[in-house]
Amino acid sequence: MHLTLRTPTAALALLLACGGDPGDTTDADTSTTAAPTSDAPGTTTTADPTTTADPTAATTTADPTTSTTTAPPDSSTTDPTATTGPPATGCADLPLCEDFEAAAVDGPPDPATWTVASPNCSGAGTLAVRDDQAHSGARALRIDGGGGYCDHVFIAHSAAIKAVGPQVYGRFWLRLGAALGQGHVTFMTLRDSNDAGGKDLRMGGQSQILMWNRESDDATLPSLSPAGIALSLAPTPQQWTCVEFMIDQDSAELRTWIDGSELAGLVVDAEPTPDVDQQWHNKPDWKPVLEDIKLGWESYAGQTMVLHVDDIALASARIGCD
Repeated sequence: MHLTLRTPTAALALLLACGGDPGDTTDADTSTTAAPTSDAPGTTTTADPTTTADPTAATTTADPTTSTTTAPPDSSTTDPTATTGPPATGCADLPLCEDFEAAAVDGPPDPATWTVASPNCSGAGTLAVRDDQAHSGARALRIDGGGGYCDHVFIAHSAAIKAVGPQVYGRFWLRLGAALGQGHVTFMTLRDSNDAGGKDLRMGGQSQILMWNRESDDATLPSLSPAGIALSLAPTPQQWTCVEFMIDQDSAELRTWIDGSELAGLVVDAEPTPDVDQQWHNKPDWKPVLEDIKLGWESYAGQTMVLHVDDIALASARIGCD
């Protein structure tokens, strides 16, 4: 299955302050280089009383070949905060859907869709489509990220995120080769043209947990206090993890699900919550305008990483992990 780009026809479904990080920005547009090359609401009907079995026969049930009973709708298909994801939408129906199966092993992802970016400076970081690990199919994107800031490397795409609409839902599968360390790292960025001239909204890790970071003021989500850290989680290394997020560009809300369950520490909503999103509310007028999505590795405290990314998708409704 290969990536498909189209405007959706129906609603579908980034760290303790790092001030002083040299050149701490990931604006792919200024230094990006070309890649080297549900079922409707359910109704429940009962069997026709003229044809049902004798009610005195306790073990008798309606004939399954004649019953038209349908299950009631699963609430997780409509409630975006549900702990289990909705049924997966067909890849061809999504604005962005990439499983890397059409790319050549040891080569870059499709250059018609992705650019390879090392913003501002480049170093030891590399990436390629490989067949040593995959979440689905036989291939995934492998990133060998270095420990210095300039050793960063990402794949970047911009068209789909602009076409999705104000509510951006994303999903990707992530496999980290080692546990997250204490230092600040990033594996996904989204350029926000409405914040300090195009700074990034970043997702990654610090204090060994998953977290978000707003580059312009280094606000973290959650706050990296003991209480905040306890509201996130440490992803299991060498295991595939489903990462989902929602960013509402109109209401400035943000939500995060890991393996189908929402993380209370990775939510921004209208009211500041101690140890969670109060830093985010230091900019009460923050309202993102997202321009691209980038996936890769950037390290600000020396941690190297081999990671794999697979089954990337964007939509205007929650996508789910299936």
